[in-house]
Order: sequence, then C-alpha cells, then structure tokens
Amino acid sequence: MPTPPAYRKANAVEIVFNRIFGVLVGLGLGMRHNYLVQVRGRKSGKAYSTPIDLLELRGKRYLVAPRGRTQWVRNAEAAGEVTLKRGSLRRTFQIRPIPDSEKPEILKAYLDSFRTTVQRYFPVAAGSPAEAFAGIAADYPVFELIDSAAR
Repeated sequence: MPTPPAYRKANAVEIVFNRIFGVLVGLGLGMRHNYLVQVRGRKSGKAYSTPIDLLELRGKRYLVAPRGRTQWVRNAEAAGEVTLKRGSLRRTFQIRPIPDSEKPEILKAYLDSFRTTVQRYFPVAAGSPAEAFAGIAADYPVFELIDSAAR
C-alpha cells in the first residue's frame, strides 16, 4: 500500500489561533465562508472540530485541506461524512473525494478566494492558471459536500 501524502503540522501559533477562531465561529462569528468542520475520530469516536473556509463554486460546496491529509481529513474519509457548524446552524453532509484530475480548477478558486489565510500552504501563487495546480493536486485533499437531506 503506498504511503499517503504527508501533511504540514500546525505550529504553536496556528494551534492557538485555530482554537480561538474556532470558538468564535462556533458562536456564529466570522465571514460567511467560515465554518467548523466536525468529524468523529476514526479510532476514539470522539467529536473533533476545526475551522475551515468553505468554497462555493458553480453551485457546489467544497472542502479543501490546505495542509494536506490532516487528522480531520483522515477522520472524514473514515466516516464518509462531516458536519458543518456555525452558531446554531449545524448541517451534515456526505463527502465525495475529488479525483486529482478535477482538482486544479478547485484549488485555483480556493487559493484565489482565501489567499490571505492559505497562500503559505501552496507553492503556487494565487492568480496562477489552473494548469499550475496539476502537479500539486495529489497533495491537497478536496471533498465535494453532498447534502445528506437531499439524498
């Protein structure tokens, strides 16, 4: 079995920021694209949450993991679903992993939309053409969110 792509661990400042920002998003504060993604631990069963930027593109919703196959990504893959929370809003979605061949346009839109917070995780500059993301697509998990209520 091939080794899964590595991920970039959060540093101490990012951990503290994510905790504080997560509390604010959980209270309903933040931009309209800020949510907490909640997933069950694949081993512990415990609920974990982390703040994310939700990308809406052509009528679809996407989660992008700018730091690679982090723990929330692995837990989401194991569970097959995630819950998005902001304030009192809580919605559960099935996830569909996006194949690498479909990621360049999504990664470009994600980086262009959220460049101030995620550029440091990408070796490609915001504003680059979608083709520039083809060589790095495998390093960035992307999921389409499928509304569980619509299924």
